[in-house]
Formats: sequence, structure tokens, C-alpha cells
Amino acid sequence: MSKKQPDHKEGGREEAKLQSPKGMRDLIGEEYYRYQGFFEKAAEVAIYYGFQPIETPMLESEALFYHGVGEHTDIIEKELYSLRTKGGDRLALRPEGTAPIMRAYFEHGLQSQPQPIMLYYHGPFFRHDNPQKGRYREFYQFGLEVLGSGKSITDALIIRLVNTILTEAGLPNLTVEINSIGDRDCRPIWKRELVNYYRKHVKEICADCRERLKDNPLRLLDCKQAKCQTLKAEAPSIISYLCTPCKQHFKEVLECLESMKITYTINNNLVRGLDYYSRTVFEISITFPESNGVSATPNGTSTAIAGGGRYDYLAKFLGSKKPVPAVGAAIGVDRVLAAPGIANLLPRLIKKPKIFFIQLGTEAKMKSLSVIEILRRSKVPIAHSLSKDSLSTQLGIAEKTNIPYAMILGQKEVIDNTVIIRDMRTHSQDVVDLTKLAEHLKSLKS
Repeated sequence: MSKKQPDHKEGGREEAKLQSPKGMRDLIGEEYYRYQGFFEKAAEVAIYYGFQPIETPMLESEALFYHGVGEHTDIIEKELYSLRTKGGDRLALRPEGTAPIMRAYFEHGLQSQPQPIMLYYHGPFFRHDNPQKGRYREFYQFGLEVLGSGKSITDALIIRLVNTILTEAGLPNLTVEINSIGDRDCRPIWKRELVNYYRKHVKEICADCRERLKDNPLRLLDCKQAKCQTLKAEAPSIISYLCTPCKQHFKEVLECLESMKITYTINNNLVRGLDYYSRTVFEISITFPESNGVSATPNGTSTAIAGGGRYDYLAKFLGSKKPVPAVGAAIGVDRVLAAPGIANLLPRLIKKPKIFFIQLGTEAKMKSLSVIEILRRSKVPIAHSLSKDSLSTQLGIAEKTNIPYAMILGQKEVIDNTVIIRDMRTHSQDVVDLTKLAEHLKSLKS
């Protein structure tokens, strides 16, 4: 006589399975430390560049993502974890970090503080995607956001930070791809040409692309199906349709990257998948060996591990009467930690800045990120307001932050290879050669 099978129902409830939900997992011991070590390393780099931490709830109003991310995106149509509370509220597990950051920006009155607001965050996010090795339904990201500035220097700053974080984490052979998708003045013209082009070939594209053609044509250029690649390669390029301001913005971003010696490739098909992007979009990829089991491109060569861009219209999508120019990025930490060459990063403490960096003029701003990098390598954290121009405005911000010292870089200092160090308490100041800057700053009393 066979043994009676255990009853999985008790008191009318199904007995819980003692395992994590599909596509989710526990982080225990050394694996936890690897994640924490990466988060702390990334946060350290961000803090040295003047960013401050923020943490938003894992649950947000479902409407936040419908309005912010876009109703006709994969996140909303296929991947959002939604629930209704006992009180009748419709909530969703956060699938991405940018819309919650913008919500917090308005809720806490950050728009009334000195701009831009520069924030970093990290933690778990959730999408009901098809689980694979390197792709989970609960996944971890590290994100950076600059809110309140439309200056091209902030786009370059975000790309520089992401590239620096990944490089210092031990990842070699990074590929930076960048594009501009224009704004509300020029993008509709290109979008119309893109739709007309694909309509002529509607019978040649996959079923998903036929839906995208109706609902969200830009996502046609995200398609990874083999049958759509030839058409995608010959599609109208947005670069040819950019208006003068968008062309100038893109040109300035590329010049900044070149001045920082960051190698990039312009990818005309790069659009990102979310509705809130405008102008600059970018991705950073790394080569993965096929043997490590990480989901990659069809030929098994590379996969994107970070990406982002400018999202000047998100605030209006969420109901703001005034636009908030902004730019940001997110790093896919699961894929980073699965990459060959990743360093064994252990958790450690980080410092608060005691220097406020002031830059005056175009030449100074172009040189400023290199100066910040010199200080970061010497473990000297700083704060700054990179998109502000006037001395009085930047000094005013420095006084409000109660940081004891200001470092001033103007046109004369760029020529002389010096900076001015000003004690904000006594208003005394010294001229310091850049070659001795790190040593001088370390000697200052807090």
C-alpha cells in the first residue's frame, strides 16, 4: 500500500513552498558582500563627484509608472508587478528608479533648493520578465540622477561616472554607445519618416514590431529579432533630423567625452525603451564569454550592463506645470558581478566632502572633471554645482551647504594650472598648483 501523499492544504490555505519565488533569490554571506561592496564602491565614486544618497519605497502608485514610463512599453504591458491593497489603492513594485526619484523631487520640495539636485541610489527592482542566468525578476541596480539642469556637461558627467565605476570595478573592454533622439521640436518629423519607412515593409517585420508600429514606433529600433535587423540598419537616422539646439547639445556632449578621453561609438539605432527620454541616450556594454551562462546578444559576444540618458519631459508626464531638465543612468549590478574580470570589492566606509568646487567659464568647466578625478584618486571628496556659471551663485550655494572650503577654477587658473583655495569661515585664500593640490587639501582642517 502506497504512502499517503501529504496534504498541502491546511485550514483552507495552500501550504507555502519553502523556496524563493521564480526569478528571485537570496543573497547570503560572500555573495551579499559582493553586492554590498559594489554598491559602496559605486557610492564612493558618486560622493566624490558631489552626489547625495536617496532611497525610495519598493512600492509606488501604479499610476506613477503608467504616466512616467509610458503605457505602451514592455515594462507596463508585460512586466509590471501590480497589486490592489485592502483599502483599494493600486500599487506596483518599482520596475525602475527614475520615476520614483522625480516623484520624491516634487514631494519633498527639492525644486526649491539650489539646482541641480544630484542623487544616487541602489537596491532591488522588479519586472515580470522571463528569468535567465544574469536576468532576474528581482534585480539590482545602482542609479545616478541629475535633476534641474539641461546643460550638456551634466550628460557627460553621468557617462563619466558610470564608465569610471565600471572601470574601477575591474571591467575591461567597455564599449560606450551614444545617440541623440532629439526633442519635441524635431523628433516628430523623424518619427513620421520612421513610421512611413516601416509601413512600406510591414509584411517583413516580426509580430512584436507590427504592434510597436501602432503604439510606440521608436521601439522598432530596439528589436532584437534577426528578421528585423536589415530593415533596422536602413531605417531613417535621427541625426539627420535634429534641430539646431539638439545638434549643438549633442556636439557639446561628444566634445566633453573626447576631452575626457572616453572612446565612444555613435549608434543611430539606440533609442532606449522608455517614453521619458529626450536628446542624449547611451549604453555601456561588455564582452562576455559564451561559457559563463550570461544572457548576451544573439552571437554571444556582448551585452549592455548600463544605460541612461536625458529625460527633460518626465516632470510634465507626472503633472508638473514646469519642465525639469534632468539626466541619469542605471547600472545592472547582477550582470556586472557576473562579468569576467570583476574585482573582489569588499564593503568599506566613505567620507563626507569638505571642499566645494567652483568653476568659472567654459575652459574651466571642460577641465573640471579632470580635476575632480585627480582628487578622487587621492581620496579627497568634494561637492560642486557644475551647471552654474556665476561666482556669486556658486559661493552662495557653498555657504548654504556649510562646507568649510571652496576651490575656485577660472580662466586664469586654467592657464596657470592652479586653483584658488578659499576658507569659507575666514575668507582667506591661497593659490595652489594643481600638482600639489591633493596634498594641500589633505592638510586642511575641517
